[in-house]
Amino acid sequence: MNKLLLAGVLAISSFSAIAADESAMEVKLKKAMKSEIRTEKEVARDRNRLPLQTLKFFGLKDDMKVVELLPGGGWYSKLLAPVLAENGDFSVAVGTRRAAGLVEQPSMEKMRVLEVDPKIRREKGDRFLTMNKFDLGEKDVDIVFTFRNYHNLNENGRKRMNDASFKALKSGGIYAVVDHTRRHMEKLNNENGRRFDPVLAIKEIQAAGFEFVDYSSLHYRADDELRYEVGRKSVTGNSDRFTLKFRKP
Repeated sequence: MNKLLLAGVLAISSFSAIAADESAMEVKLKKAMKSEIRTEKEVARDRNRLPLQTLKFFGLKDDMKVVELLPGGGWYSKLLAPVLAENGDFSVAVGTRRAAGLVEQPSMEKMRVLEVDPKIRREKGDRFLTMNKFDLGEKDVDIVFTFRNYHNLNENGRKRMNDASFKALKSGGIYAVVDHTRRHMEKLNNENGRRFDPVLAIKEIQAAGFEFVDYSSLHYRADDELRYEVGRKSVTGNSDRFTLKFRKP
């Protein structure tokens, strides 16, 4: 076989392997999206949150080692755990009180709850939460996700979350951050406390050692004027969100 033909065969084989990985993730995710453990309200949010497109953007594959930080009630956990159950590894960490109960649900049995307690708290006079320095106790993680949590933390809390994520990820691992958008350099007011400046987020996460890889306009919403609190009727469920992808060198 000549070199040119061999190169072509290898290229086709490589492409097929990648396509197979992506297809496996998509098939499992679509099945998880139809799972009975999801509530009607959770399913209704698919149209806005676009989980398939979002997870494809971040490069999720079904054989990865993944950690979700501050999972809340487990909206994304219910999708990530089934996708990774067979070939991968999925953990939730920090603020897992509600999500931890999901391990008893079908397709969630292999989700691990990391025993990490950085003492999340709101200190006197502070509007936002902070936490102690912490270690996830994991190595060679492929992706760390945090969805709509960055705005809840003060500067120290954000730094500690970024540092812990950096330490846990392998070289080349991805830090995936999604949150509600605040106007660049806009001062804190009564309407923007649950929003965050994406430029400041990039700056802080780069300061933790990450490389900024890409952003997605998946969650750009032209009719969110960035003027009102995300819980207002005119904004809720349709807030403009930044979707940022970072890599550990």
